[in-house]
Amino acid sequence: MPKLTIEGEGTFDVEDGTRLVRAIAQSGVEIGHRCGGHASCTTCRVEFESGEPDVMTEAEHDKLDAINQLGNMRLSCQIVVDRDMTVRPLMWASKEGWDDNGPEPAIEVEPEPEWHAPRDLKEDS
Repeated sequence: MPKLTIEGEGTFDVEDGTRLVRAIAQSGVEIGHRCGGHASCTTCRVEFESGEPDVMTEAEHDKLDAINQLGNMRLSCQIVVDRDMTVRPLMWASKEGWDDNGPEPAIEVEPEPEWHAPRDLKEDS
């Protein structure tokens, strides 16, 4: 069972294959997911201290590229916990003044993921 360390919050056991955005929320952190986990709002953004996946969805790449943040952050709604990870959530509902975090993300990554190594996506851009 992978361990998820959320900076300033603690370390949590996470079921292998859980979407990172859901794992963070299940730990009690009010991470944003205003679009419901579809890689369109970027409110679920995180920075990795360790354990960053070697792959990213095409949807995540395209969104981060569009806002000139590719390589600076990741979208937790597009990441599956399959190893130990240490992350820092960058947007919390309470800190942003939102009434809620957003619609609950589905169990599986949405939209249907097309996984690529980030370097492969950069070459296609």
